[in-house]
Amino acid sequence: MVLVNRQAPDFTAKAVKGSEVIDDFKLSSLRGKYVVLFFYPLDFTFVCPTELHAFQEKLEDFKKKNVEVIGVSTDSWFSHLAWLKTPRSEGGIEGVSYPLISDFNKTISRDYDVLFDGLGAAYRGLFLIDKEGIVQHQVVNNLPLGRNIDEALRMVDALQFTEEHGEVCPANWNEGDKSMKPNDAGLKEYFAS
Repeated sequence: MVLVNRQAPDFTAKAVKGSEVIDDFKLSSLRGKYVVLFFYPLDFTFVCPTELHAFQEKLEDFKKKNVEVIGVSTDSWFSHLAWLKTPRSEGGIEGVSYPLISDFNKTISRDYDVLFDGLGAAYRGLFLIDKEGIVQHQVVNNLPLGRNIDEALRMVDALQFTEEHGEVCPANWNEGDKSMKPNDAGLKEYFAS
């Protein structure tokens, strides 16, 4: 299911942030901020801790852009807590400080169409949600394929640039690169330079 240009499915769920359990984390409470909502298969696995640490390493870059990073898996909040207490050297995610949502009943993963039914876990889905709660970008990877966190940041830059300037971002665009006006003249001008 394509969620781009649609309202992001709202949810209220238990979450863990550091050592704190949040009983009623609500996605819509983040309106007015951008959100990178990402799904990962399971706690205590192999590719997942590399991704969670990679998001943590770029967390300040996201915050500077008014972006909240939220992780989601179908594990319980108890599992999240245990994994957060496990050192990185032992495959844990100690030091991860953004919220991890417990989608224990799997409704959030179903609503975002990332649930791998045979496994009962989520694929590696990522959704960029704008300040109004609209999904602007989505990508879903199969279980063994880790994400590039710099690409998530690049998509935030592109979205914010288009919102601010009304121009579009061509292939391989990065912040500071040439953009183009969204019309024939803009395309010709872009290719002429």
